[in-house]
Amino acid sequence: MGPKQHSSRSQTFSARAESETLPALTSYLLSLIAIKQSNLCVSADVHTTSTLLRLAEEVGDSICVLKTHVDIIDDFSDRTIKGLKEIAKRKYFLIFEDRKFGDIGNTVQSQYTRGPLRIATWAHLTNAHLFPGPAIIPSLHTAATSALISLNQSVSTEISTGTPRSSIDGSAGGIDSETEAEITPHNITVTNFNSPFHTQPPYVNPASSSSAQPSSSSYQPLSPDSMIDMSHRRSSVVTATTTISQTFEPSPPNPATLSRSLSSSSESQFDRATALRELGPPPHARGLLLLAQMSSEDNMFTPAYTSACVAAARKHKDFVLGFVAQEDLNGEGADEFVVFTPG
Repeated sequence: MGPKQHSSRSQTFSARAESETLPALTSYLLSLIAIKQSNLCVSADVHTTSTLLRLAEEVGDSICVLKTHVDIIDDFSDRTIKGLKEIAKRKYFLIFEDRKFGDIGNTVQSQYTRGPLRIATWAHLTNAHLFPGPAIIPSLHTAATSALISLNQSVSTEISTGTPRSSIDGSAGGIDSETEAEITPHNITVTNFNSPFHTQPPYVNPASSSSAQPSSSSYQPLSPDSMIDMSHRRSSVVTATTTISQTFEPSPPNPATLSRSLSSSSESQFDRATALRELGPPPHARGLLLLAQMSSEDNMFTPAYTSACVAAARKHKDFVLGFVAQEDLNGEGADEFVVFTPG
């Protein structure tokens, strides 16, 4: 008699999505699987942006996850990510960057959030090895949290300048409307120079630097006759107002409502497009998969290593959604992990 089957194996995906202890991203993924009636994850191991976007467009309606290797895209740029995110939103699938992190905490945090790839800003899922130690999990989780906060902050500044109007008694009062000016720059993303998104120091135009000195050939001292009587200059007022705003993606609808809708509808009556619209975009979250097993010949992933991955995942259920493995690794009653199986 074989080992007892875990309860999750007998549940439907929509029923599993109802669990109140699941991370929001896991619940969303299980809901996608139930609505699309597909648990496919397609590996996009291609080398150009156009090929990647064309593939995503072609298979997007039939998959729940698209797995990418953007470090092999020869012409990777912001256009790559912008196009991929647009298709994923329209076709309702998650993006999984198969990065396989495996280094010390500070290094993986930088790899996850910085450089040209900035994975945490666009990939819903990524994965990691546990061989550097279980501390790799909270390191990536902290980086993901900081990245999402920074990603959703914006700042706009309004600057008005003018000269004070003189009141009846001769004191300054108000601003001369005839000389008032207003400057409103475009919204910009907040850049914290200690954050993972800072790639270069703030730019300073050398020509405008206060340290710049005039050349000896062009510099001539002012004569007394050319001196300006500063007592006749009117003072100026500069007012700057800065607004910082934060936006977050909406949470998915209650999975229990979705489950009842799915269970009460026959295949012919089920409106997939409506259900997907009701489900909406993914939650504002990131998730991690641990590489617990591999399919390559003579790999060195021992049973003890796989067990260590499961033990570490149980301690970080709010971030670890599951595993890349060859078999179901849900063993204890409270386990609710998803397993990505190569095939």
